[in-house]
Amino acid sequence: MTMKTVFKKTSGLTDKPTHYCPGCTHGVIHRLVAEVLEEMDILEDTIGVASVGCSVLSYEYFNCDMTQAAHGRAPAVATGVKRVLPNRFVFTYQGDGDLASIGISEVIHAAARAENITVIFVNNAIYGMTGGQMAPTTLIGQKTATTPFGRDASIQGSPIKVCEMIATLDGAAYIERVSSHDVQHIQKAKRAIRNAFETQKKGLGFSMVEVLSTCPTNWGLDPAESLEWVKDSMVPVYPLGVYKNKREVNN
Repeated sequence: MTMKTVFKKTSGLTDKPTHYCPGCTHGVIHRLVAEVLEEMDILEDTIGVASVGCSVLSYEYFNCDMTQAAHGRAPAVATGVKRVLPNRFVFTYQGDGDLASIGISEVIHAAARAENITVIFVNNAIYGMTGGQMAPTTLIGQKTATTPFGRDASIQGSPIKVCEMIATLDGAAYIERVSSHDVQHIQKAKRAIRNAFETQKKGLGFSMVEVLSTCPTNWGLDPAESLEWVKDSMVPVYPLGVYKNKREVNN
C-alpha cells in the first residue's frame, strides 16, 4: 500500500544541514521563506541577499540565487540588484544586530525611497554570532555579555522598535511583526511573509516582516524555555501585528 505524503522538504531549501544552535528558530524562518518562494513559483526569479551575523551562511541554504552583503548593507545591495533587475523578486535576510545597529540607516533609507524589495528581519534581542552582546533590540533589564547587570535605559537607552519606526515612512508598503514561538504563530508568520512578497509583486514599495526569534545559547535557556521567553518577555515589548498595509488600500 502506498502511504500518503503528509510532509516533504521544500524545494526552496538546499540539502545542506544548517549550522544553527539547537532551539534557534532561524531554521524555521528559513523554511517559511523557502516555502513561500516555492508556492509562489518564483524560486527561479528570486535573488536573496545574505547578511552578517548568525545567518551569514544563508546563501548556502536558500535554493535561489543569493549574494552576500557587508555588515548592515543588505538593503543597499538589494536596492542595486532590484534596480538593475526590476523583474526579479529581491529579499534580504537580516538579524537585529545587522539591521537595527550598523545597518539601521540602510533600511530606513531603503524604505523612505520605497525600494520595491522585501526584508526578512529576525529579532532575537541579542548579538548571537559574536558572543551575546547587547543589541539595539535588547530588552530593559536583559542581561547580556555587555550588560551583565541588565540593560539600563538611563545608560544604554531603550530598545529600538523597528516596525513602528519604519511604518511611519511613506515609502513603506507592508510592515508586520510576527513570532516563531509556537505553531499558530509560525503559521501567521508564513502568511505575513507571503503578503510581503505579494506586495513586492504588485510593485507597491518596501515590505518588511519582523520575526521574533530565539537565542537559547546566549540567553542561557534551553530550547523550550527560550520559546516561552519570546512569548512572555519579547511579545509584550514588541507587539505583534500589521503596522502598515498599502495592499488593503490598493485592492
